Amino acid sequence: MLTQFIREKRWVPTSREEALKIIANEMPETDPEGTLAYLLSEVKRVSQVTLGECRFKALQTP
Repeated sequence: MLTQFIREKRWVPTSREEALKIIANEMPETDPEGTLAYLLSEVKRVSQVTLGECRFKALQTP
């Protein structure tokens, strides 16, 4: 998975643990595991998903 904060121009490879921390910081009232599962399913369907100030998209594999 790749992430990009709105103020950044570069997409960064992000581990599962890092993604959970981002989710917990951006939306502390939600379940991070459930939200991550939702994000992973959505980035397969659409190009990117925005959560708070962070965008998520699938890691491109050749």
